Amino acid sequence: MTGTPPLVVLAAGGTGGHVFPTEALAAELLTRGCRLALVTDRRGDDLGGTLAGVETHRIQASGLAGKGLAARMRGGVKLSLGTLQAQRLLARLAPRVVIGFGGYASVPTMMAATLGGYRTALHEQNAVLGRANRLLARRVGHIATSFDISEGIPPEAASRVVHTGMPVRADFTAARTRPYPSLDESGPVNILVLGGSQGARAFSEVIPETMARLSVSLRRRLSIAQQCRPEDLDGARSVYDRAEIVADLAPFFDDVPSRMAEAHLLIARAGASTVAELTAVGRPAILVPYPFAIDDHQSANAHAVDEAGAGWLMPQDAFTAETLAARLEALFALPATLERAAACASDAGRPEAASRLADMVFELIGSNGGGDAEGRRAA
Repeated sequence: MTGTPPLVVLAAGGTGGHVFPTEALAAELLTRGCRLALVTDRRGDDLGGTLAGVETHRIQASGLAGKGLAARMRGGVKLSLGTLQAQRLLARLAPRVVIGFGGYASVPTMMAATLGGYRTALHEQNAVLGRANRLLARRVGHIATSFDISEGIPPEAASRVVHTGMPVRADFTAARTRPYPSLDESGPVNILVLGGSQGARAFSEVIPETMARLSVSLRRRLSIAQQCRPEDLDGARSVYDRAEIVADLAPFFDDVPSRMAEAHLLIARAGASTVAELTAVGRPAILVPYPFAIDDHQSANAHAVDEAGAGWLMPQDAFTAETLAARLEALFALPATLERAAACASDAGRPEAASRLADMVFELIGSNGGGDAEGRRAA
């Protein structure tokens, strides 16, 4: 790369589902010699990893969905102020490309970028286009999707869709090289439970009781690693102790890629990051979509995994100790079923997603014309 390295602006909110793919793309772009700037809202105060070293700007932003009239009016004012802030910021930075990762925190920056004529793209993590991205989809140059089929894309934007997959952090792609652990009739059974930030209480209540219902022979083989909210730890631990089940319980695991590689089965919500990570590593999962997610996007994510043969969707209303115990007994009685699902998960994975998304960014950089600012469209 010759001359001044191109500047790419990343616009993302403070939640993990938006931040994780942003971080993965940032790492890839840095290896390709790009300069980066991140635009976020006040929730982006504690970003770690690659993003901790990226020049960061914070602007006003607010969500509007599901709020009363007064809150929507206040949110509208914040979005307007944030768009003005972003316009001034982009004029000063003069980026070659502006990439949004969804969430309301990305809206002001992406609105400013489209109004200013900068080259733009969105990345959608879920199988249903999120509301922020839906608002912006008709305005941007490209829409990168994580799933082969994404609902909610406007017909007039369909020609600008690029299926890149969902970028995951390097630790997950590295874990892909580890084979599915051997599973026989007497060996250990490793189950990883990732409750997610929403609805983890249901997992803390149902899963320990499920494991206590299993046959004695299976219980003796179990090794459980389960994320629990701090307030749920004691209750879950007491159930496991009574059932004499080995369980490692914690609010957060900092070695999820390694634990996922060791797992014979995951039980998890169906957030986009979780789905991308389990398919990147290649592990089967029982997915319980969070039922109160906006637009029920987790159900669409879980359906995609189920249809790929990489796991099983279990709706929350069917997620009972009795039902789950029966499913687990059946699965572990047929190791070949789990091994097949692991292979399907691996086939569905897109470990090269960050690279493919970076390729799209460089296509946009290469297509820039002249103009007053490097990153504006040619007249």
